[in-house]
Amino acid sequence: MTHFTGLSNEELEARKAGWTAREIAQQPGVWRQLAGALAGERSRIEAFLAPLLAQPNLRLILSGAGTSAFAGQMLAPLLAAWLDRRVEAIATTDIVACPQQVFPQDEPVLLVSFARSGSSPESVAATQIADALSPDVHHLVVTCNADGELARRHAARDDSLVLLMPEATNDRAFAMTSSLTTMMLATLLAFSGGTDDAARVERLAAAAEAVIATQGEAIRQLAERRFARVVYLGSGALKGLAQESALKLLELTAGRVVSYFDTPLGFRHGPKSILDRETLVVVYLSNDAATRPYDLDLLAELRGGGLAGAVLAISGGESGPGEGWALPGLGDLDDGEMALVAVIPAQMLALALSLGHGLTPDNPFPAGEVNRVVQGVTIHPTPARTKG
Repeated sequence: MTHFTGLSNEELEARKAGWTAREIAQQPGVWRQLAGALAGERSRIEAFLAPLLAQPNLRLILSGAGTSAFAGQMLAPLLAAWLDRRVEAIATTDIVACPQQVFPQDEPVLLVSFARSGSSPESVAATQIADALSPDVHHLVVTCNADGELARRHAARDDSLVLLMPEATNDRAFAMTSSLTTMMLATLLAFSGGTDDAARVERLAAAAEAVIATQGEAIRQLAERRFARVVYLGSGALKGLAQESALKLLELTAGRVVSYFDTPLGFRHGPKSILDRETLVVVYLSNDAATRPYDLDLLAELRGGGLAGAVLAISGGESGPGEGWALPGLGDLDDGEMALVAVIPAQMLALALSLGHGLTPDNPFPAGEVNRVVQGVTIHPTPARTKG
């Protein structure tokens, strides 16, 4: 049997890429598994969230580190629209470094913590800082690891709700793939109120299956061109997607391929300097009617200028304009939902480029220079809040 990588199971294992390939491919299946599990927990979720959402001044903070932080960036605009309230994505690394700038004294807060392992120093510290500085804080912990410190600390607390993802999403590989998208989907389902959940999940899973089944060869051919740089561009929720895509590539190629992200409008203001004939540019096209024209303008400019080696579009719907990757049937979704599927081609490309460079994707840093769970972080005491 071959995967979207074009390699057999045995070849993937020999090249230490088996976990990464499996965890990318398993996403549609674990999404369906998650939907079934959360349907059985709907009453528990509603009992926790309903009193909080009844407070008109509730402030939602979506938090995590690295890829988990980007989950919040992709979801915040959609949740703000759904809930008609303030929703912010603030990384745990920012909370820990600048705590006094994050938590108010006079507003109720729901801190949503995304965590694959739940044991990263900043993830745990961010919740402790919230408890210390915000007098009215509740915690929604979305994690893939039942044995992680976050899950254990919050499981029995009345002011916390822990949502555990299917066990398979506690990715064994170095890079977060199925853990990211499943935590994002769980959060959408938690705040959806149970409306059309089964249909929503099936639609996303079917599109993801189509991407994995049909785009492997095109992505392998693209990887064979051995671009030295890859730029990802997206607006709104898709900026977070662009940042995650760039990080995935940087991680899996161990920095051998330089990656960058920006918004299509922001890219002209200096960052366009990165372009050369060894650069691949990927533009995520928004489904929003106000945003998409700006994306298309830059796409046409880049393709007409001839400065980049290749320019691709990732678009919801049956096909995008010109060369690119289509996400079938997703042309009318909010960008935050579309991002769950749109990230999969970026994961596949990162894996293909990693293999092309002769690396070991399941652990691109065998000497331990970078670790699956961050190490070496010292959490310093948080100063007491000062008045005035």
